[in-house]
Amino acid sequence: MADKALADFERYLRTERQVSAYTVRNYLFELNRVAKLFTETDSWLTQQHDSLQAVLAKLHRKGLSPRSLSLTLSSLKQFYEFLLREQLIKVNPAISLSAPKQGKPLPKNMDVDSVTHLLEIDTNDPLSFRDKAIMELFYSSGLRLAELAALNAADIQFSQAQVKVLGKGSKERIVPIGKLALQAITQWLDIKRDIPCEDDALFVTAKGKRLAHRSIQARLAKWGQEQAIGIKVHPHKLRHSFATHMLESSADLRAVQELLGHANLSTTQVYTSLDFQHLAKVYDGAHPRAKKRGQS
Repeated sequence: MADKALADFERYLRTERQVSAYTVRNYLFELNRVAKLFTETDSWLTQQHDSLQAVLAKLHRKGLSPRSLSLTLSSLKQFYEFLLREQLIKVNPAISLSAPKQGKPLPKNMDVDSVTHLLEIDTNDPLSFRDKAIMELFYSSGLRLAELAALNAADIQFSQAQVKVLGKGSKERIVPIGKLALQAITQWLDIKRDIPCEDDALFVTAKGKRLAHRSIQARLAKWGQEQAIGIKVHPHKLRHSFATHMLESSADLRAVQELLGHANLSTTQVYTSLDFQHLAKVYDGAHPRAKKRGQS
C-alpha cells in the first residue's frame, strides 16, 4: 500500500500538478530518505506527528543541511496532503511539522595581521585619532556597539587598565583594556579637551555630540575600505575577532565568555567563580595587542 501511495503521488505530481521532473525527483528522494529511518513495523499511513518530527530531528543530527531539511519538510507536507486528499488517512500528521532550528553561522573574523593593518591608520586629523581609539577599544575589549557608544570618559579606569561597561539587561562588568588601546584613548582625550561637549561621552562628533551607532558603523566601514581589508569592517566583526583570537591563544572559553558579557553567565556559578584577576591574567597572556600590558 505504501509503495503504491508513493507511485500514485509521483503520478499526481507529474500529471495533475505538472511540476517539473527535477522537483518530482527531489520529492521522491527526500521521501525515500525518510522511509529508510522507519522501523520494520512503520509505514507512511501509520505515522504520527511526533514520529515524523523525530525523523526530522534525526536527519538534523546526521548533519543534513538547512536547505535539504527544508526540502524534506516540504516533501512530507505535500505527500501527506495528497494522502489526505485520497482519503488514505484521516488526519494529516505533517501539517504542523517544523524543521529543527539551525544554528546561525558565526561571522568570519579577521586574522591578526588584518586587524593590525586596519589599526595602523594615518592619524592626521582629530577624527582619525578618535576612530583609531574606537577600533582599538572594540578589538581590545570585545565590546558591543551599544556598549561602546554609551561609554563616558569616566568609565575608563587608566590606573587599572580597565573599562566599566554597562551591558545587556543593565548588567555592569569590568573589562581589561590593552596597552595600545589605552594609548589611543589617551591621545583622543587630549584632542577632545578642545571640543565643547554636551556631556561626558567618551566618543563625540566634531560638534561635541555623542557619536551615534550609525556613525560608528560608517566610520569603521570607511577605514576598512581605505586600509583595503577586503571585507566589510563593522563593530561586531572586531568583537568576534577579539573572541576568536582570545580563544585561539588561551583556550579558556569561560573567561572569554565572561569578558564578552554573555547574559547566560550572569546567573551561573561559573560567572561568580571567575574573578577579575583571573580574567586579567588570561587577557594579558593571550590578546595579540595586550601582551606585556603596562610594560614600556
